[in-house]
Amino acid sequence: MVRRLNGLGTLVICTDLAELQAMIGPPASSRPARLSTSATVPAPSPAAAAPATVTAGRTSLGDLTIDPLGHLVTWRGQPLALTRLERRLLTQLATAPVGVWTYERLFESVWGGAYLGDTSILHSAVKRLRRKLRAADDTLRVHTVRGIGYRLSVG
Repeated sequence: MVRRLNGLGTLVICTDLAELQAMIGPPASSRPARLSTSATVPAPSPAAAAPATVTAGRTSLGDLTIDPLGHLVTWRGQPLALTRLERRLLTQLATAPVGVWTYERLFESVWGGAYLGDTSILHSAVKRLRRKLRAADDTLRVHTVRGIGYRLSVG
């Protein structure tokens, strides 16, 4: 059911996610978006600009290695204690081409669902991930691209 609310917007009520996806079309690809604004974003370090390498299911970006099959993330050879959700989020941010990941694409690739405008779950997950990365080393960072999404940099 779609209803117009006194010129304020549109209200969409669906019975399930499949019905909503049928109404709005197929999900966007899970590749990162290219930044098309002139927002102030910290310049990526040379390691962040280098492409991520995928070998035998493992993703490597600088000294960061992500092994999704072994459920292991290491930074400079030391394992990081991350939850499943934090590993999935970090894996997406480190996947080539490394760049800005929009909120929508992160929701789709990490949670497997549609982004409906509420970023609080994503912000909380990124906050926890940042805290753990900062404890490991201050050169591994998740940067916010205001109003767009997030970007990983490895210094």
